[in-house]
Amino acid sequence: MMFKKTLIATALIAFGGMAMNASAASPATGQFTVSLVVNKTCIVNTTGASNIVLAAVNSGVAESTTGQSGTFTVNCSNKTPFFVGLAPSNANTTGAGVMSGQTAGNTTTTIPYQLAQNAAGTTVWGNTATSSVVGNGESGTGGGMAAGKAVSFTAYANVTGGATSTDVAPDTYLDTVTINVNF
Repeated sequence: MMFKKTLIATALIAFGGMAMNASAASPATGQFTVSLVVNKTCIVNTTGASNIVLAAVNSGVAESTTGQSGTFTVNCSNKTPFFVGLAPSNANTTGAGVMSGQTAGNTTTTIPYQLAQNAAGTTVWGNTATSSVVGNGESGTGGGMAAGKAVSFTAYANVTGGATSTDVAPDTYLDTVTINVNF
């Protein structure tokens, strides 16, 4: 019987010691991460100032103003390089567009024009830019998406073809240019 009491006492001491060791050991640890993917992005901002309004001319007279311009801005993610191309509605990649008459019965009559990066019209602005090559477009680097961090661009347009181009029916001639930002 004495042996039984000693065995029970030894067992109690052993279990008590184990409990003490478990509470005195270092805590168990683990880890996890928190992550967020921020995608690069760009937006184009246009206003009425983006529209290029060429001076009115009499029929059959060459447009005499050069370098009429419009401006637009681009916001891209901070430090994101981008390339801007301009595409007239006729999908010409060299910036050579055509304005169409707006009056019923005159919508097939057109006047050609050229988009340019400078007022003199010596550097065309077309649509061969890609996400890695400026082509015949312009380039920039994003400063962020806040309005004050926008990059400004000016596009110029000139009627091509001289007096022959404007020897058409009196009307308002118009074309829509698409601004493509590649990033």
